[in-house]
Amino acid sequence: MTANEAMTIKLDYDLPEYPKMDPQYRRAPRRESHLSESDKALAIKNALRYIHPDHHEQMAKEFAQELEEHGRIYGYRFRPEGKLYGKPIEEYKGNCTEAKAFQVMIDNNLDFEVALYPYELVTYGEAGQVCQNWMQYRLIKKYLEVMTDEQTLVVMSGHPLGLFHSHKLAPRCIISNGLMIGMYDDQKNFNRAAAIGVANYGQMTAGGWMYIGPQGIVHGTFNTLLGAGRQKLGIPEDGNLAGKLFVSAGLGGMSGAQGKAAEIAGAVSIIAEVDLSRIMTRYNQGWVSEKSDNLDEVLEMTKKHLADKTPCAIAYHGNVVDLLEYLYEKDIHVDLMSDQTSCHMAHDGGYCPQGLTFEERTEMLDKDPEEFANRVDATLRHHYEMICKFHEKGTYFFDYGNAFLKSVYDAGVQSICKNGENDLDGFVFPSYVEDILGPFLFDFGYGPFRWCCLSRKPEDLDKTDAAAADYIKAHNRRYQDHDNYVWLRDAKKNKMVVGTQCRILYADAMGRMNIALKFNEMVRNGEIGPVMLGRDHHDTGGTDSPFRETSNIKDGSNVMADMATQCYAGNAARGMSLIALHNGGGVGVSKSINGGFGMVLDGSERVDQILKMSMPWDVMVGVSRRAWARNENAMPVVAEYNKMYEGKDHITLPYINEKDDEYIAEAMKALNM
Repeated sequence: MTANEAMTIKLDYDLPEYPKMDPQYRRAPRRESHLSESDKALAIKNALRYIHPDHHEQMAKEFAQELEEHGRIYGYRFRPEGKLYGKPIEEYKGNCTEAKAFQVMIDNNLDFEVALYPYELVTYGEAGQVCQNWMQYRLIKKYLEVMTDEQTLVVMSGHPLGLFHSHKLAPRCIISNGLMIGMYDDQKNFNRAAAIGVANYGQMTAGGWMYIGPQGIVHGTFNTLLGAGRQKLGIPEDGNLAGKLFVSAGLGGMSGAQGKAAEIAGAVSIIAEVDLSRIMTRYNQGWVSEKSDNLDEVLEMTKKHLADKTPCAIAYHGNVVDLLEYLYEKDIHVDLMSDQTSCHMAHDGGYCPQGLTFEERTEMLDKDPEEFANRVDATLRHHYEMICKFHEKGTYFFDYGNAFLKSVYDAGVQSICKNGENDLDGFVFPSYVEDILGPFLFDFGYGPFRWCCLSRKPEDLDKTDAAAADYIKAHNRRYQDHDNYVWLRDAKKNKMVVGTQCRILYADAMGRMNIALKFNEMVRNGEIGPVMLGRDHHDTGGTDSPFRETSNIKDGSNVMADMATQCYAGNAARGMSLIALHNGGGVGVSKSINGGFGMVLDGSERVDQILKMSMPWDVMVGVSRRAWARNENAMPVVAEYNKMYEGKDHITLPYINEKDDEYIAEAMKALNM
C-alpha cells in the first residue's frame, strides 16, 4: 500500500497556483545555517514528504530555489492567496468547537496586521513561527476540519504528526516546538535543524497559536513601568509617570507595545527603531503618537510633553545608540531605560549595528554575516557603555528579558556579570522580572491571562471587559487589583485591539478561574459567542528562564526546567483544550523552556469542570515554586491557598529561621569550609 492510499487526510493532489506576494509587507531576511551539500539535499527531501510523488521533480526545483535564496524552505506556493485573518468562528469548517477555535487563532497569528513577516509565517520576535512552512499550515487545517471531540492532534515543531483517539476531557491539541537534546541545544545546531525542516522556533505564543498582537505584552509593560516608577522613582501607588521620560528600542511584534504602555502609564517615551515599516505600522495603529528621524525634532517634542506632563509616545527612526549619544550630549535626564530589540537573535538580524541603515543591515546579513556579527558585538559594547553613563546620572535601567545583557556578555563584556566572572549569578543591571514583575506580580500569581472573543464581535469583548471589571471591583484586595480594574475600565478607550477581539489582563489564580467561569456562563446563556482563553508563556509558572521569568528565584533552581514541564503536563492531565511546550522564547535557544495553553469556552458543564481543576494549577505551580525559593510575597499566598483548598490541594512550604545565615556561617567555619 502506498502512502497516498494509506492516508485520507493529506494535501490536495493538484498543486495550488503560485500566490501573488504584496510588496508592502515585510519579508524575513535570509536565514544563515551553514548547511553542507548533504544537509541541503536532506532539507529538500524532507520538504518533499508533504507532496504527492508526481510533483516531486517540479517541487524539488522550487524548494531548492527557496533554500538558496532564503536559507529556509517556506513552501510559498502553498500559501493561500490574499489576506489571512481570524474570521468569525462559524465561518470555519470543523466537527467540534475547539477545532474551529484553533483555526481562528492560527489565522490571527498570520494576519498582515499582526504578523512580523507574514509570508514566512513569522508572527513576532524576529523568528517566532506558527509552523515551519505552508504545507504544514494547510495540513494542520485539514486535520482540524475533521477532528472530533474525542481525538487529539499532535503537532511537533509545526509538523502535524497525526490525529489520535482520546476522550472528551483530553486536550484537543498537543504542541511542542524546538525541544532539542541537551548536547545539541545551541543556536548553531538549532539553525541547522530549522533549515533541514525538523525544528520550529515557536517563540512563545507564535507556535502556541495564542498571540494577540502587541496588546499581549502591553499590560505587562505598563505594570513594569508603573512598578519601576513606584519602586525606583517614588511614584505613589495611586500616581502615574506624568513628567517622566522612558527611552528604549524596538517597535516590532512585542516591543511595539512599549510606546502604548508608556502613554497609558502617563509617561513620555522615545522608542528607537531602524525599520521604518515597523514605525509606520505602530503609527497607523495608534501605538505611537509622533515620529521623526530628526533628533532635534525628537528632543523638541520630548521637552514640550515633559513640561506639560502630557503622555506621548515618540518613535525615532534611527539607531538607539545614536539616540543615547545625543541625549547624553544634550544632558537630558532619562528616568527609565530599557531595550526590546530581538537580542535573542542578535547576530541573525534582531539587533542592528550602529552606522548601518535597516536596508544595509539586511544586505550585510546576507552577504557578510561574519562582519555583521562583529559589528553587532561592537555596537552592543558601546550601547552598554552609554547605559552605564546614564546610570551614573540616576537613570534606572532594566533588561526587558530579550537577552540584551546576555548578548553584551557574549560580546566580551565580562564586567557586566554580578560575580565578575560568568553569568551564573546574573548581571549588574536587573531583569525587569528580577526587580519588578517577579516580586510584585508573579510571586502573588498575577500574570498575563488573556481571552479572545471568537465571534470577532467588538460587543462581545465589551461584555467580557465589563464582567471581568465587575469581578475585580468586588474582590479588590491589593493595589494590583485596583490597577487591573483601571486597566479594564480604560481598555476600549486605549484602542489596543489588533486582529481578533482579544484582551490581556494580569489576573491572579482565583481571579483567572472565576472570570473564566463567568465567561463560560455568559456563553452558556447566549450573551456572547465562544471564547478562547490563554496566557502568555511569560507567566508565574509557565516559563523557566534564569535571565527572565525565574530571575528572582535565588535558591539555585533558576537553571532548572522542571516547573514549565510540570505546568505543561499538569494542564494536559486536567484537560486544557491546547497545550504547548517550547525551547527558547524571547531569550533564545537553550536559554528557556516555556509552555502555555488555550482553553475553549463553549458554555458546557464539562468546561466548568476543567476550569476549576486547571486554572488554579496553572498559576499555583509557579507560586509554589517561588514560595519554596523563600520569596517573601509568594509564601503567604501559598499559605492562604492551603487553607482555601484544605482536603483537596496541599503545597509544601519552607521552614525558615531568621538566624539561618548565622547558623550556616558558624557550621561552615567549624569545618573550615
